[in-house]
Amino acid sequence: MNSLVKYFAIFLLLFYFPLNSKEPKKNEVPASKKPTIDFNNIELRLLGPAVFGGRISDLAINPNNKKEFYVAVASGGVWKTTNAGITFDPIFDTYGSFSIGCVAIDPNNPFIVWVGTGENNSQRSVSWGDGVYKSLDGGKTWKNVGLKKSEHIGKIVIHPQNSNIVYVAAQGPLWGPGGDRGLFKTTDGGATWEQVLNISENTGVTDVVMDPRNPDVLYCAAYQRRRHVWTLINGGPEAAIYKTTDGGKTWEKLKNGLPTGDLGRIGLGISPANPDYIYAIIEGNEGKGGIYRSTDRGASWEKRNSWFSPSAQYYHEVFCDPKNPDRVFFIDTYLRVTEDGGKTLKRVPNNNRHVDDHVVWIDPDDTKHLLVGGDGGLYETYDDGKTWRFFANIPTGQFYRIACDNSEPFYYVYGGTQDNNTWGGPSRNTSSGGITNEDWFLVVGGDGYKAQIDPNNPDIVYAMWQYGNLVRYDRKSGEVFYIQPQPEKGEALRWNWDTPLLLSKHSPTRIYICANKVFRSDDRGQSWKVISPDLTRQIDRNKLPVMGKIWSPDAVAKNASTSFYGNIVAFSESPIDENILIVGTDDGLIQITTDGGKNWQKIEKFPTVPETTYVSDVFASHHDKNVFFATFDNHKNSDFKPYVLMTTDLGKTWQSISSNLPETGPVYTIVEDFKDPKLLFIGTEYGLFVSTNRGGEWIQLKGNFPTIAVRDLEMQKRENDLVVGTFGRGIYILDDYSFMRNLNDSVLNKASATIFPIKPALIYNEDDSKRKDDLGSSFWRAKNPPFGATFTYYLREEIQTKKQMRKDQEKKLEEEGKSISYPSFDELTAEDLEQKPLLIFKIFDENGNTVRTLATSPKKGFNRITWDLRYPDTSPVSDTTDVNKAQGMPVVPGKYKVQMFKSVDGKLSAMTEPVEFECKLLNNLTLPAKDFAKLDAFRRKVAKLQNAILGTNSLLQETRKRVNAIKNSFLLSMNYDDKMLNRIREVQAILDTLNMQINGNPTLQRLNENQPPSIIERMNYILWGLWATTQEPTETQTKSFSIAKDDLSVVISKLKEIVMKEIPAFEKELDKVGAPWTPGRFPNIDDL
Repeated sequence: MNSLVKYFAIFLLLFYFPLNSKEPKKNEVPASKKPTIDFNNIELRLLGPAVFGGRISDLAINPNNKKEFYVAVASGGVWKTTNAGITFDPIFDTYGSFSIGCVAIDPNNPFIVWVGTGENNSQRSVSWGDGVYKSLDGGKTWKNVGLKKSEHIGKIVIHPQNSNIVYVAAQGPLWGPGGDRGLFKTTDGGATWEQVLNISENTGVTDVVMDPRNPDVLYCAAYQRRRHVWTLINGGPEAAIYKTTDGGKTWEKLKNGLPTGDLGRIGLGISPANPDYIYAIIEGNEGKGGIYRSTDRGASWEKRNSWFSPSAQYYHEVFCDPKNPDRVFFIDTYLRVTEDGGKTLKRVPNNNRHVDDHVVWIDPDDTKHLLVGGDGGLYETYDDGKTWRFFANIPTGQFYRIACDNSEPFYYVYGGTQDNNTWGGPSRNTSSGGITNEDWFLVVGGDGYKAQIDPNNPDIVYAMWQYGNLVRYDRKSGEVFYIQPQPEKGEALRWNWDTPLLLSKHSPTRIYICANKVFRSDDRGQSWKVISPDLTRQIDRNKLPVMGKIWSPDAVAKNASTSFYGNIVAFSESPIDENILIVGTDDGLIQITTDGGKNWQKIEKFPTVPETTYVSDVFASHHDKNVFFATFDNHKNSDFKPYVLMTTDLGKTWQSISSNLPETGPVYTIVEDFKDPKLLFIGTEYGLFVSTNRGGEWIQLKGNFPTIAVRDLEMQKRENDLVVGTFGRGIYILDDYSFMRNLNDSVLNKASATIFPIKPALIYNEDDSKRKDDLGSSFWRAKNPPFGATFTYYLREEIQTKKQMRKDQEKKLEEEGKSISYPSFDELTAEDLEQKPLLIFKIFDENGNTVRTLATSPKKGFNRITWDLRYPDTSPVSDTTDVNKAQGMPVVPGKYKVQMFKSVDGKLSAMTEPVEFECKLLNNLTLPAKDFAKLDAFRRKVAKLQNAILGTNSLLQETRKRVNAIKNSFLLSMNYDDKMLNRIREVQAILDTLNMQINGNPTLQRLNENQPPSIIERMNYILWGLWATTQEPTETQTKSFSIAKDDLSVVISKLKEIVMKEIPAFEKELDKVGAPWTPGRFPNIDDL
C-alpha cells in the first residue's frame, strides 16, 4: 500500500474510531463431517425472459448451410440453430466457462467448431474464460485444448486448407499481467500451442486476419490495457499492427502511415473482395485515432477518417463486405458503414432495434442480408437495415439485480439488466402455455439495477438505472416519477454504477439509497436526509499505479466506463433492529451503525481477504441482530478466490465460511433463510451454492442450471421460493426450497426415506386460451411450476435389483483381489425375471380412500414428483399406460395424505408414514361450487359411467371382430351348417345396432345428416363440461347422464347375452366341425 493510501487509512482510523482496534480472529469454520448432500435431481425453473437479449459477442455461419449457425454470447454460452433461427439450443452449458469471446467454424469441415472463452471486450462487467475449446461433432461435445490462462480470446482463424493449423489472438488477463497473452499457433489441431507473437506481460493480441490467398500472411493488432475497480487504461505504447508472411515465424511491425505513441484498441479487417485492402480502426488521443486503410498489403497506410468509437474498449471490430472492397462495417453504439473505403461513414438504420453492436455477418450471396449481434441480442435484416427481425427466443438476459413482490395469487419478479432496462413479470400464471414474453413489462430504461416493491401494495415499485437514478413506478398507471436524492450546493456525490437500494423491513415508506453517503427517505422518496458521512477511504484513484506506474491524465481512455472510486456498493438493514445498518464499499470497508446512522464504526481488515477488496454483499441475519454475512470480490485484481465471512458480534471478530468452495469463483451475493439460520445461499461467478450448516460445507445446485454467474438472490417468503438472477441466462426460480431446512442426521442418515412438508396445492383450471400454440416454433415461453401437489422426498440409499447387487459384490471382490463365483442359471434367470424396483406414492383423501397412485424409478437423494390433483383415468388401459399421466376427474378442495412405498420384485412395503397436505382453491373464481361434496360425488359417478361406456365399447369392438373371425372360420371349414352361418349374421346385425347406439350411425355421419346423440356423445358433453371446472353440474348434465346410463344398460344387457351365450355356442360348433382356431377359443387336442 503506497504512502497516500496509508495517509487516508490513518486519517479515517482517527476520525471514525474504528471498531477493529484489535486484530480480527482468523478462525475458519471447520468443514462439515457429514457426507456431501446431492441436490442435483432438484431442478431450477427458467423464467427468462427472451423479450430482450443479452450481449452477443460473435457469430459463425456454416458456409455450406446458412441455416446453421452458432451464436457466441458474451456471458451466456454458445447457442446453435439448424433452422435459420426458428429455434436455438444452448450447447455449452456444462463446460468451464460461460463467457465467450469468439466462435469459428473450420472451413474444411463444418463439424469442427472452435470457441475462444472470455469476452473480448474490456467493459466493466465482462467475465473471463478458461481457454480454447474444440468440438468435432458440431457442438455436441467439447474439449478444452489449452491456453487456460488467456482469460480473454479476441479472435480465432483457421487455415483454409489444413484444419490442424489454427491461430488464436489472446488478449490475456484484463485485471493483471502475464497469462497466455499474444498470438498462438497450433499445427496439430490444438494438442500443442506455440506463442508466435509475444509483446509483453501487459500486452496481448486482440485481432488477427488472414490473407485468403496465402494463409501464411497474417495481420494482427497488439492491445495493451488494464482495468481495475477504480480505473481503465485502454492503451499504451505497445499497441501496434504486426504482419507475418511466413505463418508467424517472423514479424514486421507496420509503421508507414500509422500513428505512433500510446494507442488503444485496434480492430482489423481484410477485404475478401480484394485482400490487398486492409482496414484498421485505431483508438488514440491527440488526433491519432481514426480509420486507416492500406491498399498494398500493409506496406503503407492512409488515414481515411478521424472517427473512432468513443468506447473502443467495448467495440473496435471491423467487418468487410465480401463483394465490395470499399464497403466496410464498424461496430459501435450505432452500427456504421462506409461505401467509399472509409472516407465517409453513415449509421446503418436502427429502427426497431437495440443499440450497442458487437458483431456483423454479411451474407456473401446477398450483401443486403445481415445478422447483427449486440447488447440487445440478435437481429436480422434483408434490406440493409431498413427493417429488422429480432430473435425473441434466446433467453440470455444479463441481470445485475433482481427483486420480487407479494402480488396475489402469484408474485411478480423484477430485474435490472445490462443495457436492457428494468423489467417486471409474473413468477407463474394460470396459463397452460406458461409465461410468454408478452407477460413482461418495462419499468424503466437504461442499465437496470435493484428494484424494491412495497410489501403491502405491489403497485408501488422503486427502480433505477445506473448511478442511482431512482424512480418510483406506478404499476397500475405506468407512471414514472424521478426521486433520486441530489447533492447539496457545491457537493459532488459519488454513485456506483450498481447503486444499493433497500426498502426497509420496518416501514414500507422508508427507503435507503447509497452513494458515498447513505440517504434515507421516510415518505417514499418525497424527501431525503443524509444519515452518514462519506463512508469510503476517499482514495485518489489517479495516484494508484496501473501496470507498474502512475499514468498521465492523457492516457488512452483513462477511467472511461468506470465508476468514481470510493462509493457504497452493498447495504443491509437488520430485520430485528431498525437502527442497525451495514454498509460495504468498493474500496474494502464495512461500516456499521447501531443508532440509525448517528455514529458509524469502521472495519477495514478481514481474515483471508486482501485489503481494499470490493465488498460485493452484506446481509444482516434474520435471527440474531449481532450476526451478519459479507462477501468480497477481488477479481478485478486478478484474484478469483471466493471470500465469504460471518460475524456473530457485529463485526468485532470474523470467521471465514468459504470452506470447500471452489478455489476459482468470486462470490457476488449471499442470503440467509428466514426460518433456518443454518441455511445459506450464495451466488458466484460459476453458479449457485447452498449450505445447510452455515458455511461448514457448500453444495452446488446444478439441476437444470448452466455454468453461469449468479449476481443476485432474493427469497420470496410467502412461497418459500429462491429467485436467482444470472448474468447471461436470465432469471431462474428454485420453487419451494423449504425442504432444505433443518436437514439433520435423522433425515439424512437414519430414516430410509422422508417426504418433506408439502406446500398447499392450488386448485384452478389451467387457461388454454393463452397457450398460443399456433404462433410457430419461435414463440418462446417459460414453464410454470408443475400443476398440482409437488412431493419433495429423500431416498437415503439406492434400491438395487438382484443384478445390481451381484455386480456390486463382484466389483468388491475384484478390488480385494478375490475370485468371483459364476452365478447359477437359476440365479441369472431370476435376475432377468425380476420386476424393476419402483417407488409408489399413494394419495388418500381425508376418509382414507385411495384417490391416486403414482410410480417412479427410485433415485438416491433428493427428488420430486407431482400429483396433478386428478383421480385416475377411467379409460381402458393397456400394457403401455403411464399411470402418472393417465388423468381422470379433478379432485375437490380438502385435506389429503401421501405415503411412500417401495416395490421390490413386486412386493410392496411402506417407507414413510402418511404426510398430510391441503388442496385449496385459487381465489380466481366468480361462481365456484357451493357444495363440493355434491360436485365430487357427481364427478365420480360420471367417471364410473365413462369407464363403463368406454369398457363396453371396447368389448363391443372386440366382440365384433371375434364374431367376424368365427364367421370366417366357418367358411373355411370343410363342413359347416348354413343355419349356424345365418345365425352368425343375425348376431352381427345386432352388434352393428349396438355400435350405432354407442357411437352413432356411420351412414348418417358419412352423409352429414342429423341424428340423435349417441351414448358416447352424451358422455363427452358431460365430460367437456366437468373436466376443467369447479362449478356445480347443470340440470342438463344430470339429465344427459341419466339418458346415457339408461341407454347403456340396454346395450350391456344385449352384449352380455351375445358374449355369454351366442359366442360359446358358435365356438362349440366350430370345434365340432374342426374349423380353424379363432381368438379367445382354446385349441382342442382330445382327439389326437
